[in-house]
Amino acid sequence: MREIQNKGDQNKGTKGMAPALRSQGQKLCPVFGVCGGCQLLGMSYEEQLARKKEQLKKLLKGICPIEGMLGMKDPFHYRNKVHAVFDRDRRGNIISGIYQESSHRVVHVERCLIEDEKSDEIIGTIRGMLKSFKIRTYDEDTGFGLLRHVLVRRAFATGEIMVVLVTASPVFPSKNHFIKALREYHPEITTVVQNINGRGTSMVLGDKEHVLFGKGYIEDVLCGCRFRISSRSFYQVNPTQTEVLYKKAMEYAGLTGKETVVDAYCGIGTIGLVAAGNAGRVIGVELNPDAVRDAVHNAKLNQIKNARFYCNDAGRFLTQMAAQGEKVDVVMMDPPRSGSTEEFMRAAAKTGAEKIVYISCNPETLARDLRFMKKLGYKAVKGVGVDMFCETEHVECVVLMSKVKE
Repeated sequence: MREIQNKGDQNKGTKGMAPALRSQGQKLCPVFGVCGGCQLLGMSYEEQLARKKEQLKKLLKGICPIEGMLGMKDPFHYRNKVHAVFDRDRRGNIISGIYQESSHRVVHVERCLIEDEKSDEIIGTIRGMLKSFKIRTYDEDTGFGLLRHVLVRRAFATGEIMVVLVTASPVFPSKNHFIKALREYHPEITTVVQNINGRGTSMVLGDKEHVLFGKGYIEDVLCGCRFRISSRSFYQVNPTQTEVLYKKAMEYAGLTGKETVVDAYCGIGTIGLVAAGNAGRVIGVELNPDAVRDAVHNAKLNQIKNARFYCNDAGRFLTQMAAQGEKVDVVMMDPPRSGSTEEFMRAAAKTGAEKIVYISCNPETLARDLRFMKKLGYKAVKGVGVDMFCETEHVECVVLMSKVKE
């Protein structure tokens, strides 16, 4: 599963939705239909789950049987990562929120029904402090101003909170007084990081950072494993449903303690480290060097000694493993929304793995990839949907593929 960076990019939008749905959504949220984030907010949660299940069944018809759609008990305030863009309205008032869908116009958001409430509070506090500290918000048109974005990450299991202040310049006047004042309002904040992004792009984070307070990262617990999360770490934004997703993936893998497991597109090692307790050995492969460093650290943090992580292209790495005759029992793959590549899938098949567990965040590319894997001798045995992004059109799924016996 790969997180959607901008809630407004989750779907083409709410234009053309039923008037009753739009009306009900607007009762719950004043910017419903404007920000584009929660396309299904006006629909009952039972209807949302039924809709997503039908979408999966339709896209995977004749390819993979779907067991169901696993939802949340409380489908609100689940996002542990909250990103706010800062700007000014036509009257010059400081606003914060998200970009309107398909635009760079900032929609002011006070409270969001899918975001962590404490994170929203912190962003509101920062917005209220800017004027007294004479901190100007960044203007994309003129290039003037300091504060571009604020990113808040909260570890639900440990309670640790990271605040990332994204600035256009490394010069941050009165930063120590600013941090002290912020922590007086919110003493629960455990670390504050300044990220410098001077580029004229839509990317939120830049490459340079300074830790202004605390250790510069937070730690969270997922499926019994502890993970270190930095500002740029990829970490699932809905930890409650991530546990549901990973437990289902482990159930499909059916590990007995002897298997060699490859965790492809492994990120900071979450899936691989969760699997390590029931596997003989785990090999994680990831192209992002920062993520690999985090994965290695997380293995040490959890005293896991049967997992190794490599910075490499997953397809190339598996091709090399197959050429060297190394045995692989289970491949676990969690590709981006664009899906996997034919190179990787051919390489996975060459390893001779008996099982492939595919975690997908896009059922359309999943259907394409399952058809290709069928040509390579792998049958999609079963799959289940997991509602990771409640109130949105987004659909997550985990599928078990088994090697067809000749």
